[in-house]
Amino acid sequence: MFPREYRGVAFVVGLFVVVQVGALALVPEFAESGYQAVENPDNPVNSVVYVAAIVVMTGLMLAAFRYDFDGAIRLLIVGVSAWLSWYVFSALVPPLAAAVPAVAVAVGLLVHPEWYVIDTAGVLMGAGAAGLFGISFGLLPALILLAVLAVYDAVSVYGTEHMLSLAEGVMDLNIPVVLVIPLSLSYSLLDGETASEEASGVAGESESDAEDGETADAGDADADANDTEDVAADPADAPGDRDAFFIGLGDAVIPTVLIASAATFSPAADLAVPLLGVNLPAALAMVGTLAGLLVLMRWVIQGRPHAGLPLLNGGAIGGYLIGSVVAGVPLIEALGLAGFL
Repeated sequence: MFPREYRGVAFVVGLFVVVQVGALALVPEFAESGYQAVENPDNPVNSVVYVAAIVVMTGLMLAAFRYDFDGAIRLLIVGVSAWLSWYVFSALVPPLAAAVPAVAVAVGLLVHPEWYVIDTAGVLMGAGAAGLFGISFGLLPALILLAVLAVYDAVSVYGTEHMLSLAEGVMDLNIPVVLVIPLSLSYSLLDGETASEEASGVAGESESDAEDGETADAGDADADANDTEDVAADPADAPGDRDAFFIGLGDAVIPTVLIASAATFSPAADLAVPLLGVNLPAALAMVGTLAGLLVLMRWVIQGRPHAGLPLLNGGAIGGYLIGSVVAGVPLIEALGLAGFL
């Protein structure tokens, strides 16, 4: 691995941590504000409905790219970006005042979609979406969601490969469905310096939808928002020649849903972490996600296409279960099955 690729990996890890910590910080405010999207967060059907929405929205987006409706997709996702950003800012300032920076995010994406604008919008979207989903998906639904999406991601990248087609469609739109990881200070997305860029798996559904947490009707629009999926790296590129890496925003959001859910619904005692209501299961889910991310980035750097969610979700689930056991939470409760027995 080249030195600048080490820096790139560190940058990716930093973005993931910001999304994770941001979601944990937002969870109490979101819950208090009544943003939970469903009446019963422990109902596993919620996960099935969401996955179905993801599949449908993926098909619609592929159709839009096929029939040259790219502009409509771009406007939709910019709108979702502003929407989710409003949720984040409203946790800090009054709702009306929150509209100002939220609109600024949308304007920035439309007027000057440079990599740092996209990454800033992506982090806001990711933290907001994960926080909203986290308070809307109980432990069992969250675990089902991550497991099903990991399988779906693998099939769509290694099997049908339609996620690769979706990723190719969104790459030129300069929208925050992917996080851009520059490998040099001079890199500019707008200048088209992407001759040797590389993309990694996306979790296709972080869907800004997280809005799920927001209100039930918000789900469809957001499903688009994050549906970007796994992109493949071009094996012809020499490892040291790349200018940037790309990783799907969904890869950051989906495992963070479990982290936020664990912080909200796990019976484990909270840790003494300032400003964050985090317990051991949530903390180790974070660690597991980052471990999976490091493995994913190593594979991406080698120039091979990979699905992100199997590693990331697998790490999150493994870390969560280990943290639950260490915290003294019975496995049946950690899996969210106690209420069904």
